[in-house]
Amino acid sequence: MAKYLLLKHYRGGRPATNDVPMDQWTPEEVEAHMAFMRDFATRLEQTGEYVDGQALAQDGFWVRHDGPGRPPVTDGPFAETKDLIAGWMVIDVESTERAVELAGELSAAPAAGGEPLGEWLEVRPFLELPATVTE
Repeated sequence: MAKYLLLKHYRGGRPATNDVPMDQWTPEEVEAHMAFMRDFATRLEQTGEYVDGQALAQDGFWVRHDGPGRPPVTDGPFAETKDLIAGWMVIDVESTERAVELAGELSAAPAAGGEPLGEWLEVRPFLELPATVTE
């Protein structure tokens, strides 16, 4: 098994097939999208492929080490809309092919009007460290 991060953000390639921003969806459209996400995660829990996932708020802040004392905090640099990270899911699957299959399915979550969103998902394998040999 290998872990993959399915990163939901809006960048790269062609636009989503349904590119109406979520803040313009009706409450029913938002609920349908969230229900799809919950059902998807529940199905993967049953197969043992789901690890974790979360939706993310649009607001946040940046922090960095800047020597002794309190680290500086700022609300920028500001990400472009194409860099907005909407959420993530971690899966643990048998193959890259399965990760691609699940990402394609997740990309079809309903959006405005109930049509598939068709968003791009970034699929990133977890870095695996070499096994440690002990005697």
